[in-house]
Amino acid sequence: MPAEPLPVAPVRASPLPVASALAVVYLVWGSTYLGIRWALEGGWPPLTMAGARFLLAGGLMYAVLRWRGMPAPTRVQWRNLAAMAVLLLGLGNGMVCIAEQSVSSGLAAVAVASAPLWMGLFAAMRGERPLRLEWIGLAIGFVGVLWLNMGSSLAATPVGLVALLVAPIAWSFGSIWSRGRDLPSPFMTAAAQMLCAGLLLPVAGFAIGERMHDWPSWQGMAAFGYLASFGSIIAFTAYVWLLHHVRPALAGSYAYVNPVIAVVLGAWLASERFSMHDVGAMVVVLAGVVAITLARTRRAKPA
Repeated sequence: MPAEPLPVAPVRASPLPVASALAVVYLVWGSTYLGIRWALEGGWPPLTMAGARFLLAGGLMYAVLRWRGMPAPTRVQWRNLAAMAVLLLGLGNGMVCIAEQSVSSGLAAVAVASAPLWMGLFAAMRGERPLRLEWIGLAIGFVGVLWLNMGSSLAATPVGLVALLVAPIAWSFGSIWSRGRDLPSPFMTAAAQMLCAGLLLPVAGFAIGERMHDWPSWQGMAAFGYLASFGSIIAFTAYVWLLHHVRPALAGSYAYVNPVIAVVLGAWLASERFSMHDVGAMVVVLAGVVAITLARTRRAKPA
């Protein structure tokens, strides 16, 4: 999931490119949860893998952007980007990687789907008064979060439970905190954030005892390559393109499509099993996210 960029005025595009970009964002970001699981099963330590992924993807993006003449971030921007990297990629994505050592990829995706709920709550605490439909969405969504955390298979893995509570909260707080900050363009923001996270995460992994005694298997390397290329570069490029060509509500629809894709792929390709309790909690969480998305659409129309 990307941090919420500044809204832009959509430029009309033909249906085929829009459908193609949506398919990339839905399928690729929905499949990254399974990619993380396969990378971990292939021998990667979680934070080391996440850091190497972001260092590779961020380094490539940064080099290309600078080669094309985009200015480097200023000192103030680097400071803001480093803080965002800690919250969004360090605690956000890093905790997901830690959780997937004991939690299925589909269940991790469902837990992360609660991020828009936390963002709505943090926005309200910041002074943005929620509409009635947003309050309804928050109430519905948090019932689903409680349901997911209290009675599903997630409750049987304390480390995974804590990690998947921290991840969406940190991501959401970082997204709200970043609003109005001095930041470069969306592409440079993403590249610089990944560079910062790529330096931070391996150090954090080493501090908690992560060590690589052997090279990852071919499956682990393939999953890592997929996450770095498709997950971090290609899908993000498609998402930024969508922000400039479709309404924000449509571009942000990945929030409730990705978890469904992650669950389907986990069950199909990794034989993950989900109880009716898990599925019920997912439906309730996503219902809350949809309500918040509709409310945001209504709020944006007068502007």
